[in-house]
Amino acid sequence: MHKTSRPGLSRRSILLSTATLFIAGATGARARTIAGSLPWEPNAGNPLTPVKLGPWEFFTGDEGRAMEALADRIIPPDPQTPGGKDAGCAVFVDRQLAGPYGRQDGLYIRPPFKAGAKNQGHQMEAGPGQQYRQGLAALDRACKSKYAGKPFAELSDSEKDIVLNGIESGDFQLEGTDGKSFFEQAIRDVQMGFFADPIYGGNRDMVAWKMIGFPGARYNYLDWVNRHNERFPLPPVGMTGRAEWTPQTR
Repeated sequence: MHKTSRPGLSRRSILLSTATLFIAGATGARARTIAGSLPWEPNAGNPLTPVKLGPWEFFTGDEGRAMEALADRIIPPDPQTPGGKDAGCAVFVDRQLAGPYGRQDGLYIRPPFKAGAKNQGHQMEAGPGQQYRQGLAALDRACKSKYAGKPFAELSDSEKDIVLNGIESGDFQLEGTDGKSFFEQAIRDVQMGFFADPIYGGNRDMVAWKMIGFPGARYNYLDWVNRHNERFPLPPVGMTGRAEWTPQTR
């Protein structure tokens, strides 16, 4: 193939000319003078829609009860901190499965599907939504078979722990699904919901951040960056602020 070139034209000159055009085009915009306030407004860019409490959006009633029971054994409650259920972790997982995460939006999911190495990530056609649906159903079936018709949510805490320990060790099998992989995924998602910003449905009332002393989305806490082993004295702040900052209207 015959190549032609223009005298004096280089990659550097092309980049510089492109930048000049961009700047020249931008100068037509009307400038905004800011004085006496911060140059931003809360949620002015791309505001998220906070998760609202209400019916399950992905789970069925039985699946939701099983997921809440799972969340409470993954993160058990104690006198100081609510467990996974009351912290909203099951709600977090439900809303994620009802959204892009559960639908595998943006992922290439066409066949052929072949088993890959762990470091290659997810390689199967079934996405998180289908895996949870199969895993929770298999969990309830296995528990009913062993515990006189009781689903997982109706077992005692000690019985639930026996079941989950058995799934981890491989001694308690879930028919039709990889129980160990399912439980590992549930642990990761529940932990994520426990420590994520409350806007996503978990970490209700910022219980996890209060537990570990995390300041949250505060605008500035540079004075405390190098003050190790000192508890931050102010309460955490989420992306939408704090409930007491919002005036209550009647």
